[in-house]
Amino acid sequence: MEALKILELKDVSYRYKSKYQQVDAVKHVNCAFEKGKVYGLVGKSGSGKSTLLSLLAGLDLPTSGQVLFEGRPTSEMDLAKYRRECAAMIYQSFRLFPLLTVSENITYPMELRGFNGKKARDRARELVKRVALPESVLDRFPNMLSGGEQQRVAIARAMSMDSSLLLADEPTGNLDEENSVNIIDILVKLAHESGYCVIIATHDLSILPKMDVVFRMNSGVLHRMFLQRFQQ
Repeated sequence: MEALKILELKDVSYRYKSKYQQVDAVKHVNCAFEKGKVYGLVGKSGSGKSTLLSLLAGLDLPTSGQVLFEGRPTSEMDLAKYRRECAAMIYQSFRLFPLLTVSENITYPMELRGFNGKKARDRARELVKRVALPESVLDRFPNMLSGGEQQRVAIARAMSMDSSLLLADEPTGNLDEENSVNIIDILVKLAHESGYCVIIATHDLSILPKMDVVFRMNSGVLHRMFLQRFQQ
């Protein structure tokens, strides 16, 4: 349904330029992403998937074409505000602030938007429950948690932005199989039950059967793949 569309790419290309060479990392990509679905983005290193994810996240603008968020080109938006309020990122390395507690990590994006105090702390308690963590983690520091727990905190922090768009860059890359399954299940649940649009860039082909849509990047070109290939 058109009303569910949150991101759209129209003939998007991106070219890296240096003094000595230029590389067409993304070539004429056209696709759309909807709320309520989870997308897998796969491809070899150097295929362009990380560049594509950075364009979706507002870390850069296309060389040509348009990335539209809720119908508005990111080129017409304040990218810092877009990254702060619209495109929530989850990273392989968690990127939690080591000197802040879990509660402070989760409430940090809220404070950037002017929410603090009891309202922010209550929201943090709600979010840790949604990622299946006990309230007791709120007063701990990241280095007191396992890798799986840290990634759940990272997801909770991303959710605190109140964005409907979650972008995950290799979210299971530093996790064992059990924690990888748990993290993917959380992301799928957020899409299917809470209406998020979740886009996961990954090398882990084992998660693809849980995706609603799978795209593959190959030399900068995006191809939609058939899920039957990944079914058991």
